[in-house]
Amino acid sequence: MDKVILNQLEKESSKSGLVLRLQVRRPIGLWTLRLVVAKEIEQNKIQILGEMKAWAYGGVNGLQLDTMRVHPKSPKGVGHLIWAATMAWALEETPCRYARLLAICDDEYQHSVQVRYFSRRGFKLVRDVGSSPLDLPYRMIWGGAGSLMVANCLEVLEQSRKSWIASKVLD
Repeated sequence: MDKVILNQLEKESSKSGLVLRLQVRRPIGLWTLRLVVAKEIEQNKIQILGEMKAWAYGGVNGLQLDTMRVHPKSPKGVGHLIWAATMAWALEETPCRYARLLAICDDEYQHSVQVRYFSRRGFKLVRDVGSSPLDLPYRMIWGGAGSLMVANCLEVLEQSRKSWIASKVLD
């Protein structure tokens, strides 16, 4: 896949007064990603509005999403832009076609909010990660117990991109 969609998202974000930046590293056969959406508040000074941290390894199931944050006072659509750009990067730069994440279960209410949010993004519950010895690798990767969820990167990209475009029209 060409870098067409990611470049387009960068241009669209710039027209909306936002800065979309990716920091990618390739240590020992892995990709690490830190994707940031920000706005310039004065020359050479930005305010980060949201970010996604992820890593990937070779293989279609290799995109592992770790951290997704959006500042509460961010403009409408920042979250959609982050999701769309992350999925575009995965599809354009890696062999990954599916993404995994763990909806952490620190608090029951917050966990249900996360599962509902990720489900709306297109993620499906695969299994619960708890205290079983078989769950240890998942707990080591994501740092806790929760719900392991998987989504098709292209489907998340398409939905997020539509939502990003719709949010710009509504502004």
